[in-house]
Amino acid sequence: MHILLAALLIGVIAGLRTFTAPTAVSWAARCGRISLIGTGLAWVGSIVTACILTLLALVEIIFIDANPKTPSRKGAQGFTSRLVTGGFSGAAIGLSGDSLWLGLLLGLIGAVIGTYGGAAFRARLAANFGKDLPAAIVEDVIAIVGAFIIVAWIA
Repeated sequence: MHILLAALLIGVIAGLRTFTAPTAVSWAARCGRISLIGTGLAWVGSIVTACILTLLALVEIIFIDANPKTPSRKGAQGFTSRLVTGGFSGAAIGLSGDSLWLGLLLGLIGAVIGTYGGAAFRARLAANFGKDLPAAIVEDVIAIVGAFIIVAWIA
């Protein structure tokens, strides 16, 4: 049961930061927290995959998220990206517990929750701070720490 909750929650993380969820899943597979060995997703646990996803997550957090010209996460491109990474990350976690399709579905649901809930949360934080950057940093920390807690809790 906790695998399915983890799939949902990792989807929420994808809704907050597109590449944080698959990065966390990749490192979890690499470090043996989830087992994808012998599956079609075994490549997710390779060091190359983990490093590429880490680089993408860092670029997103440092250069894209804080840029005021970045389109809304609720727009077609941002929302679709979050659905893809949330569904994929949920599927990988689900597969480690023999529930690929349910993990995928829960990851998608989590991505929707994280996208819309994260946008509303950040807007309120930004209003309280009087500017967006501190709100973005708080959201970054929540996404990173949350992802770490989720993948640490799985095993």
